[in-house]
Order: sequence, then structure tokens, then C-alpha cells
Amino acid sequence: MGEGGKGGEADGAMKILVLCYEYPPVGGGGGRVAASVAQELVARGHEVRFLTGNAGCHPLEFEEGGVKVKRVNAPRRLPDTCSVKEMLLYVLWSILPGWRLVRKWKPDVIHAHFAVPTGAVAWVLSVLTGVPYVLTVHLGDVPGGVPEQTAGLFRVVKPFTVPIWKRASRISAVSRFVKNLAVAAYNAEPVVIHNGLAFSKKEKSALSVPKNEVRFLFVGRISVQKNLMLALQAFARVGAEHWRFDVVGDGPLRREAEAFVSEQRMGERVFFHGWLGKEPLSRLRAESQVLLMPSLHEGLPMAAVEALADGLAIVGSSIPGLADVLEDGKNGFALPLEPEAFAGAIEKILGGSKELETMREESLRKAADFRMEGIIDQYESLLKLR
Repeated sequence: MGEGGKGGEADGAMKILVLCYEYPPVGGGGGRVAASVAQELVARGHEVRFLTGNAGCHPLEFEEGGVKVKRVNAPRRLPDTCSVKEMLLYVLWSILPGWRLVRKWKPDVIHAHFAVPTGAVAWVLSVLTGVPYVLTVHLGDVPGGVPEQTAGLFRVVKPFTVPIWKRASRISAVSRFVKNLAVAAYNAEPVVIHNGLAFSKKEKSALSVPKNEVRFLFVGRISVQKNLMLALQAFARVGAEHWRFDVVGDGPLRREAEAFVSEQRMGERVFFHGWLGKEPLSRLRAESQVLLMPSLHEGLPMAAVEALADGLAIVGSSIPGLADVLEDGKNGFALPLEPEAFAGAIEKILGGSKELETMREESLRKAADFRMEGIIDQYESLLKLR
């Protein structure tokens, strides 16, 4: 298909413009989901362009996995955090290059990840050009998703987001929890399409637990929402010492977390890695047996989906956003947000390797629900509007 040509009507191929304010290494799980879905759509024979934000990344235009990516040079100070002002700047800086791309390339559909802020760009481009858009919504897009971060924001911006939801030709949500929030807030009826993952089958024989040490893993922003401090407080209550806890991520509470580890003299067993690239993180996950996720709120965390694929048990909070990946007593423990509850689960795991092996096997079985092949089937159906 050439520049400005019509999408592949004869063979069913589509020309898809993906909008997402984050693309790796900028952002978190949502950006990684958008990037992987775009690349898998290319592998299916579709033509995909990706317009995204920036945080000092170069080059500004490149191709990855067959997807042509363009970063608008909107100011953003930190790769893992985007302020409201920076979101607004992303919207303003994206409209003109997005309009030029749509006019020249003539996509069949726009796929916008995140109603806020990306949905605003999709809405403007659709109004200006008539190209329809499909909206994929994540946890932070809906009132009540992350109340400690967005409650005040939605009190101001919600009236302005209603048109974004109404104009969307179709809407998907990454989990049942996000769908329910969208129904309550916008009277919308999104279909649920989970975050998917391309992975090779891992053999059960690889799930044996080392006798000398059980390795626990945390992956995420060190913030109020992800609640790392609760996990550290739990470990401080654990009497056994044959464990190691690897913390991957960064954020505003990292110094507080490191100070607590020092005060509790856990520095020989708790290791802070900062943000890691794909390969180092994959190696670390393969060496671990348990993912800790004491979050206050989640939509459908990619860290948990990736943990399932590697056969990790999950010890997490009993919140609706983890219900799709965590079954209490089967592939891990869903617990109240109390350090004592998490400490009890950790001690139970440290006390019996056979139960941990069984939970890890259950995670592998559950991972099949998130295989990318089925997820892309659903996205193809969602994006084919005519």
C-alpha cells in the first residue's frame, strides 16, 4: 500500500493510525500494550502508524516491528510520570502532525489508547477529517479508577471527556473492573479485551523452587497506588530469612522505601534496581518465583500478565482490578491491605515449596487466557468498522 492509497479493501487489510501518549521506554504498561498490539497487527498484514509522546528520546521517527513510529516533541520531564500540564501539551503538539498524517495517509480507523489525554487528540482529528476512532480505555481513564490521583482532576475535566466517549465508534476496556467503572461513569458499554502477551510455553519442570532461597519480585512505579511500602512492612514481620526481594521501578516514594529497608536492616535481601530494560527484566522475572502486588487500585497490570506467562505465583491485594489475573488459593493469595496479612502469606510460601509449585503451575494455565493470538483476533474485529 502506498502513501495516500486506500486501505486494502480486497484483502481485508486496514490502515490503522494508533494514538497513545506513551510508547516504550516512555510510560508504563499501557504504552507497552499499545506498542505490542500495533506490532501484532502489522504481523497480520495491516499497515500501522503510531503517533506518540516523548521524554527526551531519539530518534523522533523510527520503525519497530513494522510499525512506523513518530514522537511529537512535546515537553515531558520524566519518562515514567506525566503531569496534567504535560498531558495538555501532548494534546496540543499532536493535533497538527496528526492532522497532516491523516490527510496524507488516509487511515481507515484511528485506534486511541487512553481516553485521557489521547482520546482528546482522536476526537479532534475525527471531527476535522471524518475518520472514525476506536477507544481503548485503561484504569486512569475512568472516575474512581485511581481516586487518590485523579479524583480532583475528573471533577474538573469530566464534562469535557463525555464527547470523547460519545463520538467513539467502538470502545474496549482492559478488564471487567474498568468496564464496570465506565458503565457507571459514562453509561458506556465497552467490550473487554485483556492486555495480551506473546510468549512461548514454559514447561512445568522449570517451576521447581530453590531450597535455599525464594525470590519475590515487585515491578511498578514506587507510588501511593502501587503501595510498595506495605510489602516492605510485611517482610519486616517475617521471621524466616531464606528470601530475596527485587524491586524494579522508580517513583516519588523510592527514598522513603530505601530508608525503611535500611532502618529494618533488610539491605542484604531487598534490592532496588530502578527501571530495567526488557531483557534484564525478563531475566530477573525468570529467576523469581512470586510476584508481589499490594496495589490500592489496578486495571489489568501488564506486570501480572507477564508474571503468569513465566509461571510466578501472585501475592496481591484483594481488589477488583486483580480479579482477572489472581484467584485466591489457586495461583496465589488475594489479601486485605494489611502488612500482617501479606506477612502471613509470605511465611506460608516460605514454609512449603510444594504449594508454591502448584500455584505456579496454575499461573501457567491461567496465562493461556492472555495469549496475544486471541487478543489480536478481538482487536481486529473491534477495529473493522466497515
